[in-house]
Order: sequence, then structure tokens, then C-alpha cells
Amino acid sequence: MTFNALDARMRVFEELNDAYALPGIYLVARIDGRGFTRLTKETHAFDAPFDARFRDLMLATAERLMTCGFEVAYAYTQSDEISLLFDPRADAFGRKLRKYNSVLAGEASAAFSVALGAPAAFDCRVCQLPSTNHVVDYFRWRAEDALRNALTGHCYWALRRTGRSAAEATAALRGLSTADKNELLFRHGTNFNDVPAWQKRGSGLYWETYEKKATNPATGAITSATRRRIRRDLELPVRQAYADFIRARLPAIETARAG
Repeated sequence: MTFNALDARMRVFEELNDAYALPGIYLVARIDGRGFTRLTKETHAFDAPFDARFRDLMLATAERLMTCGFEVAYAYTQSDEISLLFDPRADAFGRKLRKYNSVLAGEASAAFSVALGAPAAFDCRVCQLPSTNHVVDYFRWRAEDALRNALTGHCYWALRRTGRSAAEATAALRGLSTADKNELLFRHGTNFNDVPAWQKRGSGLYWETYEKKATNPATGAITSATRRRIRRDLELPVRQAYADFIRARLPAIETARAG
């Protein structure tokens, strides 16, 4: 059997169940840390419940994912997860979902590991969203998750610092309302309103244009050119203002109109 014949025979098994994203539809990938509870609490000495060093590792990883060959319109990170919104007109890897999942997980794992100086791994899942409204709801969902987790995390560690065990702190928080948790935290010396925005809402990354000035070496004339860079936003808005903010990040195309 020739190599070409063998190659054609075996690739059938590799590609038989490949799935492709529909053209013109929004894709959002969520990349999650694997085993990061142990990594952040046992393997490495990060502060709890939040550590700016860990935040910056996640931001650096998100930036890598925005520049590794995909057309990313917006990235959002909170805790150990990153969500990426792709331009629906993009055609990376022919929109083969297996490639999105494997490449993004690999790129995130490599970038974070290099920045940390130790092994770390991520997984990835991609969802297809049929309208701009679904995209807005997705990012509102992740922001609400960040808010809930931040409040619970601050309460949990406030209790732990009083000497309670992990089981005791978890039991004490079970069934408490949002108002109850805010009151608990206040009694332990923290006003949740004063907690940094990036801890409560996560962080966003998106492209912005700017003018870069330069000098023509031949004439000495001052020139300028439009360049593009990634902006990190640690003060994301909330509620309807955040929904409007997300809509402003969406590429406007006919095939992905609100519905």
C-alpha cells in the first residue's frame, strides 16, 4: 500500500466525526483551568480569595489567545476562566471545532505555564450563538457568575481567617442570601462595595486604535500612523451598561443581527 493510500485510509478515522461551526454565526470559546484549585491553593502560594499576580497571569494568557491566529473581538476573564468572542466572519481552520478546542487549550496552557514558570493546563469548549442577544446574555452570565463567586469567596475566607475549618466555613454560608453574605462580610470588616471592580466583575480585553508618531529618517518630518493594540479594562460596567458595552464590541454584520 502506498503512503497516499494509507494516509487516505487512516484519515477517515481521524476526521469522521469532525464538526464545523455554521458560517456567519457567533462563536464563543470558554477556556478553563484544569485543577486550578490545587494549583492556586497548594502548589503555589497565591493570596486568597484574590491575587493580582494570578489576575495578571490570566490577562497575559488572554492576550496570547487574542494574537495566536484567531480574530477575537472581545476577551473576558474571571477566576481561572477566559471567554473569547470571535468575529463571525472569521474562517480560521475552516471553522472546524476540533481545531478551535485543541489549539486554544494548547495555546492557553503554554502561555500560562511559561508566565508562571511551572506546568498548568486548560481545557476548552466552543458554543455557537445564533444572535447578538445570545452573545450579550453569555457575557452577562459570566459576569454574574464572577459577582456571585466573589461575594462567596470573600465571605468564605473571612470565616477561615477567624479559625473556622473549610467544612465549617462552607456550612456557615450554606443557604445564605446575597444580603446575608454582604452583612456577614461587613461584620468582618469589609464593605463589599469597596472590593476592587476586577474581583467582582472580572476583566475585559479588546482592541483599540491609536496614533503612533515617528520621524522620517530621510526628511526629518514628523509622521503618524494608526496602530492597533489590546486594551485591558479592569473597571467593567454593570447591568444594562455592561450589556451596551458588549454590544459595542460586536462586529456588525447582516447574518448575525439581533434576534
